[in-house]
Amino acid sequence: MTKLNLAIVGAGPAGIYAADILLKTERPFEVSIDLFEQLPAPYGLVRYGVAPDHPRIKGVINALRDVLDRGDIRIFGNVRFGEDITLDDLKKHYNAVIFATGAVRDTKLDIPGADAEGSFGAADFVSWFDGHPDVPREWPLDSESVAVLGNGNVALDVARMLAKHAEDLLPTEIPDNVHAGLAASPVTDVHIFGRRGPAQVKFTPLELRELGDLRDVDMVVYDEDFDYDEASLNAIASNKQVKVIDRVLQSWRQLPSANNAGGTASRRLHLHFWAKPVEIKKDAEGKVAAIVYERTRPDGSGGIVSTGELREVAIGQLYRAVGYFGSPLKDVPFDKRHGVIPNHEGQVLAKDSNERVPGVYATGWIKRGPVGLIGHTKSDAMETVQHLVNDQGSWWHPENSAEEAIPALLAERGVKWTDLDGWHRLDQHELALGEPHERVRIKVVPRDEMVRISRGE
Repeated sequence: MTKLNLAIVGAGPAGIYAADILLKTERPFEVSIDLFEQLPAPYGLVRYGVAPDHPRIKGVINALRDVLDRGDIRIFGNVRFGEDITLDDLKKHYNAVIFATGAVRDTKLDIPGADAEGSFGAADFVSWFDGHPDVPREWPLDSESVAVLGNGNVALDVARMLAKHAEDLLPTEIPDNVHAGLAASPVTDVHIFGRRGPAQVKFTPLELRELGDLRDVDMVVYDEDFDYDEASLNAIASNKQVKVIDRVLQSWRQLPSANNAGGTASRRLHLHFWAKPVEIKKDAEGKVAAIVYERTRPDGSGGIVSTGELREVAIGQLYRAVGYFGSPLKDVPFDKRHGVIPNHEGQVLAKDSNERVPGVYATGWIKRGPVGLIGHTKSDAMETVQHLVNDQGSWWHPENSAEEAIPALLAERGVKWTDLDGWHRLDQHELALGEPHERVRIKVVPRDEMVRISRGE
C-alpha cells in the first residue's frame, strides 16, 4: 500500500482541520502527517487573534486539542518555514505540503497621515494583548481619545479592549504585562468609524452586545445615522442577524448617552456610521492629532456615495482594523495584490501562469483571503484535501521519509523545536500560574521562556 507523508505548515485551525479531515477521509493509502508551526505553541489565531474575554470562541481550542491529542499527528513547534526548514527540505522528506499559514499582517490604509506616530495596525495590537511572543511587551497607551477604523469583529474587539476597565479582564487569560498596560491607560473616549450604515456592518450580534455590557462605559450612537433607505430596511427585514443588530442599536438610541448628550460613565464608546476616513492629521511632532472623515450616504442598493461634507474629531491614537493580509513564503508563489498563495481550489498555481505546482497545496486564509469563520475553514480544508488525495500521480518522491529524519535535520541545525508533550507542559504551566489568582491561565509571553518550559529545560 502506498503511503502519503504529508507536511502541513501552520498549526492553527486551518492546518489542524486539514490534518483531521485527511485522516478521516476514505483513501487507498496510509497517511503520516507532520505539522510545522513557527510559534512554540499551536492553535494560531485562536490563541493569538481572539480577545482574552472571549471564552466561548476560545472553546474552539478544545476541539483542536482533541485532534492533536489523538496522537496520530506529529507537531514541530518553534520551527520557522524558510529559515529552519525550507521547501527543498520538505521535498526531500515528504510527498506533499499544505500551507496553512493564515493572514496576520494588517491591510494598508491608503490615506494621508496613516503613517503618523500613534497610528497602529489592529493586528499588532491584538497580538500584543494576546501575549504574542514576537511583539514588544509594552504598548504606548497614552491617549484619552482613540479612533478605531472598521466595522468588523476585529474593530469591535480592539474597541472593547481599549474601553473596558482592566480589572474586568482579570478573570481571563490576559498576560500580566497587558493588564498593567491597560490599567495605566488614560482613555476616556473610543470612536469607531465605519464607511457604511448600521444595516451594512460586518460584525456579529454577539460582538455588538458585548460592547453594551461593558461596566462604566456609555454607548454613544447618533440619530442622524439611522435615516434608513429602502435597501437598509430590506436588509433588516430579510436577515435575522441584521435585525438583531438593528434592535441593539435602536435600544442604545434611547439611552441618555445617545448623541453624546449625557451619560454618567467614566468612559464612552462612540459608533460613527456613514463615516469614511480621508485624512489623519498630525501635530508638530508627527503624532496623530485628529481624524478627518467624510460623511457618506446610501446609494440605494447597499453601497455608498460621497456627500463632500467633512468632519473632524480630535484623537491621540488610531487603530486600523480594515482587514488582514497574508505574508509571502520563501520559494512559494504569492499574489501580492490579494495577499494569498495563488491556487485553484487549494491546488497551488505558478506565479506567472495557471499551471499547477505539483505537491504544493494551500488552505485557510492564505488560500482564500481573510474572510469567513471556522465553518469556512473546515470546508476549505475538505476541498484542498480532496484534491490532494486525487493527485496521487503528481506527488513528490522523497529521498528519505523515515520518521527520525526531521528530528535529526532540526537537531543538526540547532533548532530548539517543541513537540506535543512540550505543549502539554506549557499548557499545564500556564494553568498553574493562573490557579492561585482564580484565573483561567496566565500566558507565558517571552518566546525563550515558552521554549524552555516546553522542552523541560
